[in-house]
Amino acid sequence: MSSERVTIFIDGSNLYHCAHERFARTDVDFVKLSALLTSGRKLVRTYYYNASVRQEDGEERYRKQQQFFERLRLLPYFDLRLGRLERRGNTVVEKGIDVRIATDMLLQAHQNVYDTAVLISGDADLVPAVEAVKSIGKHVELACVSAGRSRELMQTADLFVDLDPILPQAWRQA
Repeated sequence: MSSERVTIFIDGSNLYHCAHERFARTDVDFVKLSALLTSGRKLVRTYYYNASVRQEDGEERYRKQQQFFERLRLLPYFDLRLGRLERRGNTVVEKGIDVRIATDMLLQAHQNVYDTAVLISGDADLVPAVEAVKSIGKHVELACVSAGRSRELMQTADLFVDLDPILPQAWRQA
């Protein structure tokens, strides 16, 4: 095993929507996915970012998401980080997710927690965070599905990992 330390940062909503659009399924085994992305390097921790569905926006949806979050909380070396949802007219938007990802990536880079950050997202809003992490001397690998790629984010990262061939290897078994 390599001594290179890797921390994975997952934009959960981005991954969910991109996987659903590309594969019509979303049942990822995050332990398998983390192992595939570290490929022989030392996994420090995986962070998963999402926003909680509000009960008033659907009892069944809320219940299923809470069950999903409870499964995530039991995974080894895995932390769940939650933002919030806010209603804007007829739509609901996530708040606080990008800032939490960026803050965690930067804080941990500054504290020398990892050598390489693997960012699973296609959100171009994270470009400044990737640039800042690289300026500290850390490597940033971007992993995303073809359905949700930001060209700017791909160009900013040190390495691009195409999740299209990897994600099917990480589906949960029935």
